[in-house]
Amino acid sequence: MVISDRLRAIREQKDLSQGDIEQRTGLKRCYVSRVENGHTVPSIETLEKLARALEVPMYQLFYDGEQPEVPSLPKGISAGDDEWGSSGESAKFLQKSAPASQSPPRG
Repeated sequence: MVISDRLRAIREQKDLSQGDIEQRTGLKRCYVSRVENGHTVPSIETLEKLARALEVPMYQLFYDGEQPEVPSLPKGISAGDDEWGSSGESAKFLQKSAPASQSPPRG
């Protein structure tokens, strides 16, 4: 489903008008219409405003259904492990590559 269709479907499901969305977001009603009709692609910031106005989590603008399944972690990594790069082989790799990614000192 295209995001413009999702926005309209959620708005209509909540029995809100484009004018209601205008009041809640500060976006012009004609802009909301252009987004819903697929004539304008909204920025992430605008999508955040629309999600707040529709009182839905932002993922629902992209996903038609229940909360999406969270992908599992790769083998050997558990949710309790430290973040990648904080120890072991990944930390050694980062230490080697860090100087290459730093900018030269300004003088």
